[in-house]
Amino acid sequence: MEQRTLGRTGRAVSVVGQGTWQLGADWGEVAERDGLAVLEAAVDAGVTFLDTADVYGDGRSERLIGRFLREHPGVGVTVATKMGRRAPLDPAEYTAANFRAWTDRSRANLGVERLDLVQLHCPPTPVYSTDAVYDALDALVDEGRIAAYGVSVETCDEALAAIARPGTASVQIILNPFRLKPLERVLPTAAEAGVGIIARVPLASGLLSGRYTADTVFAADDHRTYNRHGEAFDQGETFSGVDYATGVRAAAEFAALAPEGATPAQTALRWIVQQPGVSTVIPGARTAEQARANAAAAALPPLSDKTLAAVRELYDREIRALVHDRW
Repeated sequence: MEQRTLGRTGRAVSVVGQGTWQLGADWGEVAERDGLAVLEAAVDAGVTFLDTADVYGDGRSERLIGRFLREHPGVGVTVATKMGRRAPLDPAEYTAANFRAWTDRSRANLGVERLDLVQLHCPPTPVYSTDAVYDALDALVDEGRIAAYGVSVETCDEALAAIARPGTASVQIILNPFRLKPLERVLPTAAEAGVGIIARVPLASGLLSGRYTADTVFAADDHRTYNRHGEAFDQGETFSGVDYATGVRAAAEFAALAPEGATPAQTALRWIVQQPGVSTVIPGARTAEQARANAAAAALPPLSDKTLAAVRELYDREIRALVHDRW
């Protein structure tokens, strides 16, 4: 699989990575054996970048990756985790002492001495502009607890604030055919600064797979049920902030744009991979089959100019008014 440099980490990572939120929680139950099968299938298909967080299943996702690493020594993957949501979302909680405690827990879960990449996990907006936060992150690098740090963001303004900091290695941001605003300023600014872009929520919580209808019912413990209106965390995390009825209708139009031999989900991933400045995209998977299908998107030929224009037209007509100004 094509490898790209992940910003200031200097690491080469697969253009399609593997997100592991599904292996922790919030998407319905995934058995441990199935979670391990997802990781094995992804890596076998060429994936060299795994993304997790300390709160995914209260560390379950990290521990599954740690077990996978122990059972596959020398596998050669970069693992990125996140921190900052184990405490109240109060800027006062983002201290050097908490950073050490949170990263120590992640190091134990993953079974490593040094974390490859730690990202602030969508903290309160003021955190992105706080000098003491970056001083504390720099100290973690100096102490050898982490190799590099980045941020995960909800908004483009948060991304731009982080990119301006010289130690920020990467920015993780929602980017998909239903969320085009990062193309305007974030990706060009990151590319100029040498900051990597990790595209998250690439399938708009599965909408862009084309598999769901207005009658689809998700499990009660699935965030696509309990967070549709931002009841538990930022609404933009669920269906990219698009209301479900609109999303299903637009997703059906998007599915019709898929080229021969590609699924709608693969088409969405291919669209992301083509955007200048993207380092890697991190679709999730609940099964090994899904992981292999996602990885296969990296081998698709580039989408045509006609298809790219059709994606933009669909966004402008159906989605832009719902998400563009907010996120």
